[in-house]
Amino acid sequence: MVSEATVMIHIEWPLLLLALPLPLLVRWLMPPKAVTRDAALKMPFIEELGQVSHVSMAANKNWPIWLASIAWVLLVLATCRPQWLGEPIEQAVSGRDLMLAIDVSGSMDEDDFFINDQPVDRLTATKRVATAFINRRLGDRIGLILFGTTAYLQTPLTFDRKTVSTLLDEAFIGITDDEPATSIGDAIGLAVKHLKDEKKNSRVLILLTDGANTAGEISPLQAAQLAADINLKIYTIGVGADEKIVRSFFGNRRVNPSRDLDEKTLRTIAELTGGRYFRARNQEELDGIYKLLDLLEPVEKDKQYYRPMKELYPWPLASALFLMLLLAWFRVRRS
Repeated sequence: MVSEATVMIHIEWPLLLLALPLPLLVRWLMPPKAVTRDAALKMPFIEELGQVSHVSMAANKNWPIWLASIAWVLLVLATCRPQWLGEPIEQAVSGRDLMLAIDVSGSMDEDDFFINDQPVDRLTATKRVATAFINRRLGDRIGLILFGTTAYLQTPLTFDRKTVSTLLDEAFIGITDDEPATSIGDAIGLAVKHLKDEKKNSRVLILLTDGANTAGEISPLQAAQLAADINLKIYTIGVGADEKIVRSFFGNRRVNPSRDLDEKTLRTIAELTGGRYFRARNQEELDGIYKLLDLLEPVEKDKQYYRPMKELYPWPLASALFLMLLLAWFRVRRS
């Protein structure tokens, strides 16, 4: 590891350096044909003239050969794919596979949350808190499931937290369908499908919803049992205020915007899989839940290293092409 860290230039395909003597081998196997021709005019002092101009003629004939040799060396070097390797950079990798399942059904449009004293809908509040949570999960592989009437995988498991955050931010109410229904069981089943082949004791699903299961092919409890069979731990979060004042023609009245929330089922899902159920009635509670999840599923500090790499082959390749163009121009001018 130490010796590798000190080498800044790396050759990806060093065996191609064996091609360097190839022109000499071709020259040896296929010698040039001797050109002999009689002089049209006999000059008695031709030998003296040849001696005088011998040095200058040799110089004029040799420099194209040297130029071509340098171009060949540069071309072979470019083919070997030289690379610049930066200093090793430490990465913390926990090995945990963490899937987020976010409800995007029509009920998530209820504006019973507040950010900076301004009412916002439940999905907007969830995006804000979940994005901060994702950004803190350094070393985890994170995936994203969105569910309404149907459930689908928005982002497969990845270390690219920025992409997961971006795709979560682009989610909107009804992105999965146009019907106001919720398929909690299908969301869990989809997470089981994508996590079952991953490493055991590192699978976590965080499921957030504001309603009850009203659609889908599998019931939430059946899906929870499948999750328990593969050691998939599920943390469930029920969102929505307990009370909201609604203005009408007959005056203000108090309503419960979370009357459809099936807390019993969400709590049972968590218990079956070894997780916990949380209730978020406002923005502060929701933020506190995700911070608590950081404590329940801490980011581990197993150290791994990677080295930034930059390709260097364009430089010798461009230099070789320039020299070959220069040689071609010289031959055209001589002819």
